[in-house]
Amino acid sequence: MNRALHWVNLVGVLALAALCVAQWQLNLRLNLELGAAENARRQDAGKLAEQEKRLTGSTSDLDSFREQLTRAAAARAGAETRLTTVERELKQLHAERDQLRTSVTNWAAAVTARDEQLRKAAAEAARFAAERNDAVTKYNDLAARQNSLVKDLERRLQEHHTRVEELNTRTRDFNAQVEKFNALQQPPSQATNRPAPPPPAKP
Repeated sequence: MNRALHWVNLVGVLALAALCVAQWQLNLRLNLELGAAENARRQDAGKLAEQEKRLTGSTSDLDSFREQLTRAAAARAGAETRLTTVERELKQLHAERDQLRTSVTNWAAAVTARDEQLRKAAAEAARFAAERNDAVTKYNDLAARQNSLVKDLERRLQEHHTRVEELNTRTRDFNAQVEKFNALQQPPSQATNRPAPPPPAKP
């Protein structure tokens, strides 16, 4: 009976020891799994925090991207408006350029015609100047001849006046001599009553 109890106790102790060993192994495995799970949780928590940071950064980047996209859309709209304006101004400039080309061509033709007219006018002016110089030279020669003739005429008139004065003086002297001669030829009675003869007319 005691032996059976000892064997039972021995079996119970062995069973308890086996149970303890099995429980220890189970606890060890559970602790290892718990530690691994805790490490995994910590890693997951770190990854989650990092992902949250990334998500926050991504959200900020997304907001920034949205703002940049809005600005880019506004800039694009402004650029399209400016492009339309520039295209319209470019078309206007092309039209003005064509008009200026036409004006420059017409102006060049007008300048060429004006230069030709100026050359003709210069030739005519030179011809007129030569003719005028010839006329002035002829006029000066004629004026010199006229002045010479006038001086000669004045000299001859002066000589004529001098001769007329001399003739008048001689005529007066002759008339005085005639009166004296007539007075000597007539009797004294007739000489006092008869009028003296008129003097001869001046030539």
